[in-house]
Amino acid sequence: MAKKLKLTQTGSVIDRPKDQKKTIEALGLGRPNYIKFHTDTPQIRGMIRKVSHLLKVEEIEG
Repeated sequence: MAKKLKLTQTGSVIDRPKDQKKTIEALGLGRPNYIKFHTDTPQIRGMIRKVSHLLKVEEIEG
């Protein structure tokens, strides 16, 4: 079974570069305290790495 990731946005995208805003949007987030679940893939991990300072990431089984 693939691992799932629970992403919680902790920071605002105001005054952030456009690429970071687009990455947050692509992850399905947009405002602080939004939560989204994603399958753990290299593509998602790359996006998380780009905006890690704006996210809290938790690994969930199943």
